Amino acid sequence: VTTGRMTLQTVHTADGVTETDVLRLAGALEHASEHPIAQAVATGAAQHTGAPLPTPEDFTNIPGLGVQGTVEGHTVLVGRPRLLTDAGIDFPDALAAAMTEAAAQGRTAIAVAWDGEARGVLEVADAVKDTSAEAIRRLRALGLKPILLTGDNRAVAEAVARAVGIDEVRAEVLPEEKAHVIERLQAQGRAVAMVGDGVNDAAALATADLGLAMGTGTDAAIEASDLTLVRGDLKVAADAIRLSRRTLATIRGNLFWAFGYNVAALPLAAFGLLNPMIAGAAMAFSSVFVVTNSLRLRSFT
Repeated sequence: VTTGRMTLQTVHTADGVTETDVLRLAGALEHASEHPIAQAVATGAAQHTGAPLPTPEDFTNIPGLGVQGTVEGHTVLVGRPRLLTDAGIDFPDALAAAMTEAAAQGRTAIAVAWDGEARGVLEVADAVKDTSAEAIRRLRALGLKPILLTGDNRAVAEAVARAVGIDEVRAEVLPEEKAHVIERLQAQGRAVAMVGDGVNDAAALATADLGLAMGTGTDAAIEASDLTLVRGDLKVAADAIRLSRRTLATIRGNLFWAFGYNVAALPLAAFGLLNPMIAGAAMAFSSVFVVTNSLRLRSFT
């Protein structure tokens, strides 16, 4: 839905802490992560400091929450505010207000702490792809109900959903919870297709009735999916469904002709009312019809 190219927008710091300190430690830790938000922080930190980032002494990824490790002797946490809350770290009023403001603007707030204290908040933002709104319109035209399922905070998710025309949003969902959301939808009797591109989407892609992975996504997502979309354009998902429906309709048409031909011809042949030469010609014509009917799929755009 979005470009996936997050960029660092703003840096908020606690009293007595400089932006350079926050970016050096947070950037060093995030540089070891492959997550798009982490890479945005690392890139922004390197550009701001103008110097190589330090190398973490250890690194641990906490799925759906963030990362932690040791940088220059400091125990550093970088990720969702919940990561710090779970560690028993409180936010100063200034940083709490910064996170609230970031959420109101549809930006993602990244909390930074080290040595047991919250030190800063980083704001990163993503842009909606130009083609996403049209893709959602096409999916609706196919009779499908789009749902935005994301680990981002609710304010960011709802801002993106409004921009592309999605009414239902499931936000702040951990990777394993995405699969549970799909299972609940299936339990309601719905057939669910999941479109994803990240490691966090792999379980949901495997659980869905139809998993569609963007070819520009991670290997884990591609392996877990049923179908890989070569381009990273969401409109291709609608095209894939249209082509699948057209193919199924063609198969049904071919089967109808084949069964109809045999149902009509076999009784005639059994009673000796069908000349073998005519029967052979009809069989050949039946094959030509099926092949020609199938070749119409080449005109699909």
